[in-house]
Amino acid sequence: MALQPSLQPLIVAGNPTAPHTLDIFLDYVCPFSAKMANAIQNILKPLLEEGVYQGKAKVIVRLQVQPWHSASTLTHEAALAVLRASPANFWAYSLALFKAQEEYFDIPTANLTPLKIREKLIALAATILPANEVDEVRELLKLKGSANGGVAITDDLKYNVKFARQNGIHVSPTVLWDGLIAGEISSGWGESEWNDFLQNKIKV
Repeated sequence: MALQPSLQPLIVAGNPTAPHTLDIFLDYVCPFSAKMANAIQNILKPLLEEGVYQGKAKVIVRLQVQPWHSASTLTHEAALAVLRASPANFWAYSLALFKAQEEYFDIPTANLTPLKIREKLIALAATILPANEVDEVRELLKLKGSANGGVAITDDLKYNVKFARQNGIHVSPTVLWDGLIAGEISSGWGESEWNDFLQNKIKV
């Protein structure tokens, strides 16, 4: 499916020019999304980047803010700031954020201000990015001069939210195969289930 050029690093597995597309909607504070992220890293990347499926399909991570979790917006802002400042490290940061996601659940963040949560997210980026890129992430996450202006990557966040809304995405993870919801896909799938799915969908 279409992808805004500045957000090309959201293609996290497979060849960007591959004919088939898995759009996978993930929320950084969703435990099932964390399971799906691990499947992308450990199952889909190897399947799509080597062997019979190489060059046949790609995975686009679609950031799915779920506002009933108060820290969801802030985690997605941080990931988009990393994407802007250090595109090559976006997926590594995403995996680290999923691994640390319990720190951003409702109760652990209940007494933290948005600024404190952003500082935690920047500190996490510092474990992956070089110092100059961490400084850029910090700048991107600073509130703008106007009282309701958001941050520098607010437009990127809006793009992701609008994309999910126009496609009727309600829960995470949700997976689209070539633009249509593939409701049979589960975050609990292992290599066997994914291989069967791809074998059925791709004529190699």
